[in-house]
Amino acid sequence: MARGTAPRAWQRMLSGRRLDLLDPTPVDIEIEDIAHGLAFVARWNGQTLGDWPYSVAEHSLLVEELFGRVAPDAPPRWRLAALLHDAPEYVIGDMISPVKAAVGPGYGELEARLAAAIHLRFGLPAALPQTVKRQIKRADKVSAWLEAVQIAGFSEREAERFFGRPPSDFATYRIVPRPPAEVRAAYLDRHARLLEAMD
Repeated sequence: MARGTAPRAWQRMLSGRRLDLLDPTPVDIEIEDIAHGLAFVARWNGQTLGDWPYSVAEHSLLVEELFGRVAPDAPPRWRLAALLHDAPEYVIGDMISPVKAAVGPGYGELEARLAAAIHLRFGLPAALPQTVKRQIKRADKVSAWLEAVQIAGFSEREAERFFGRPPSDFATYRIVPRPPAEVRAAYLDRHARLLEAMD
């Protein structure tokens, strides 16, 4: 790199968009890029059972479904927020909590900027109401417990220590990782349905 040249901070997407990671704008965000990226990003650093990695897209679909149980009266816009809760990971990947802690606050700031741009792109407020954030987090923790116990090799006791124990009726969900193309299509379909419901 030439002296005085700033390091490249943008990522070229398959859609042709060029997303500036340090200053993301809603106009450079496409749902096809998000769905594709998340379908190929593995949760748990890929340390899961099955013939396919358990992707962030699959996790996001489950969190949105669980959010519907946590907050059954929530309008479609908050269900969309639940579906998009990990959307920044389509460009920054899924970093496990211990690594996030080691990286420090810079990671959280980057993630927050991307999340705000994504929210604005799809008609959501840049910052979600705290009540909605808490409900999504609750669904996220239930999903993490299910994933930990069913496909990531945790005992129930160990998973409970990190994620809490979900209500017994939530424990009936079964996780079966699917091929990326199938999950990508399911994510795009769910996104489209939620946007339609918001109109």
